[in-house]
Amino acid sequence: MSATRLLVLGVVRMLGTAHGYQVRRELLSWSADAWANVQPGSIYHALKKMAVEGLLDRVEDTEQGSGPDRVAYRLNERGESEFMRRLPLMLSNVKDDPNGNHDFLAALVFLPSLDRELAISLLGYRLTALGSGKANIDALINESDRWGQPPHVQAMYRLWQTQLDGAIEWLTGLIEQLRSGDFVMADDPGRSFGSP
Repeated sequence: MSATRLLVLGVVRMLGTAHGYQVRRELLSWSADAWANVQPGSIYHALKKMAVEGLLDRVEDTEQGSGPDRVAYRLNERGESEFMRRLPLMLSNVKDDPNGNHDFLAALVFLPSLDRELAISLLGYRLTALGSGKANIDALINESDRWGQPPHVQAMYRLWQTQLDGAIEWLTGLIEQLRSGDFVMADDPGRSFGSP
């Protein structure tokens, strides 16, 4: 599942019933076009495709009055199951491809949809994977002279190392925030962000 599909499912889940325009407006208010590369056309395409796949139900809008009929969508049981299956995977999975970060950011938006301990566990798994990646980069840097790599390649490794250091520090802080009770999560009293 792509970042766009998870975001669209999550927004429909959160709103209960939504038109494509409402989903688009919500995602643009979060600047998802910038950090998840969500384009307006992909939102409408995702809604229609997930309805065909049986993850969303189409709901005819009877409140439109004299305007053209619009179709609204509602998350069904299958869609809820898919959302709750993909969310943990996208939170914990560290991908090397350029879109991997889009997936993580899309899942992070709906982090409060999970129970606190599950979220901590998933982010801990991600932290371990990032630590392994950091160890690999550290080894590459230490060995790069021996391989005769040009200095600009070593500079690239140092950039990668710095990015991993930042991601590890940030993720460690987020896990500490969750442990200290920050954010309203699915198993806390009150309505968490993204709850239906």
